[in-house]
Amino acid sequence: QAQLMESGGRLVQAGGSLRLSCGASGLTLSSYTMGWFRQAPGKEREFVTAISWSGRSTYYADSVKGRFTISRDNVKNTVYLQMVGLRPEDTAVYYCALSYLQSIATMSHEYNYWGQGTQVTVSS
Repeated sequence: QAQLMESGGRLVQAGGSLRLSCGASGLTLSSYTMGWFRQAPGKEREFVTAISWSGRSTYYADSVKGRFTISRDNVKNTVYLQMVGLRPEDTAVYYCALSYLQSIATMSHEYNYWGQGTQVTVSS
């Protein structure tokens, strides 16, 4: 059964850094656009960032631009989200997702597989 699996979420102080990882079983990530979304309590899931299958194109939500970096290692079949300068408003469950689209996708409905999420909590 195809699965995406996030890891790396934890409690961190404001201004701190985290790196989230997204691995897969039953899926070869190298052929697909990958994205990260997040959902804070009481809020809708929102787009954070995405990377094309080749890694040559990336796109970021304005709220994380300059602080978050998405990358991929297609040999390791893993996608990463490096987060620096974390703020309390970054607190959320972070999900990685896979899209069959060959171009950058920013909408939830454009993604075909989702992980279970990993909790990131930023304390002030």
